[in-house]
Amino acid sequence: MPQIRILGTGGTIASTRSEVGGAVAAESAESLAQLVRSEQHLSTREVLTTGSYLMGLAELRTVCEALIAETADPANCGLVVTHGTDTMEETAFLASLVVPRGIPVVFTGAQFTADSLSPDGPLNLQDAIAFAGEPALGNSGTLIAFGGRARTARGARKTHTTARDPFAGGTVVARRRGSEVIQIAAPTSTHEPLPLHAAFDHTRVDIVFAYPGAEVSLLRTAGENARRWAEANSGGEPDHAPAALVLAGTGVGNAGPGFAEEVARLTAQGTSVLLATRVPWGPVVPIYGNGGGTDLVAAGAIPTGDLNPFQARILAALLLSGPHRDRFAEAFTRYAA
Repeated sequence: MPQIRILGTGGTIASTRSEVGGAVAAESAESLAQLVRSEQHLSTREVLTTGSYLMGLAELRTVCEALIAETADPANCGLVVTHGTDTMEETAFLASLVVPRGIPVVFTGAQFTADSLSPDGPLNLQDAIAFAGEPALGNSGTLIAFGGRARTARGARKTHTTARDPFAGGTVVARRRGSEVIQIAAPTSTHEPLPLHAAFDHTRVDIVFAYPGAEVSLLRTAGENARRWAEANSGGEPDHAPAALVLAGTGVGNAGPGFAEEVARLTAQGTSVLLATRVPWGPVVPIYGNGGGTDLVAAGAIPTGDLNPFQARILAALLLSGPHRDRFAEAFTRYAA
């Protein structure tokens, strides 16, 4: 019998107040599934039980490897991941890059703990199960479901700390109308899934933010950290070891005095500088000189388009830890588009 497989990883949806006061992830996916009503046959699997703010790249890989394995099981017609909202946009985006398309993959969670006066987890989970049960959504890539809507993980961001629907961005592909699922978009991708290797766990890609008075030494230090990681993982060829970092510029992709010169120095030594923007929405568009985006790109920075700094970091780490590392700039530009 076809089933919706629910993968539990913890998060607020699985959290209750502990004896010492703070909420802690403790509820199982099985206990969460018992709170929803669904015509679908449900089964559960525990992958992790943690707050997503505690996750590192190794935990993100663990979740995505579990998803890859579950997509290969013909009994599964859809997959749901319960996950903390703090870093859901990173894990779900990684899943969109590495998990084969074919059946719906839907992330969801909660803003209020399971033992709160008005928990939102059960309804979000019920909606996610409904989306995961729609075969037409199987080619839309990994989705995030909150507030009765499912949006693509790519481009999604958590934009509010406490709102019941904290996510914005991406492409809304479906919504719930009563018990129905209404598909409103059908995004597709021509990219093959990227390979996911254990080296991803320790790949160093830092983010440096531009702001008034930011010192260029921040970028230099991030570059040094990236080079040290690359040299330690170069297999004996430190001079050719690719490394990368993300510069989250102001506006359409700008930074202060000295940044363009440092970008030129870093790229000359083989460290890729990805130019994103700290602005929540909109693409990087090199327009300004005098150290602005035009000068940064001329110095070798790679614009991330409309990919935000946090998801740009995930893509960079994935590429640096796999076979695309030797053609990093080309691969990044292709998969970021």
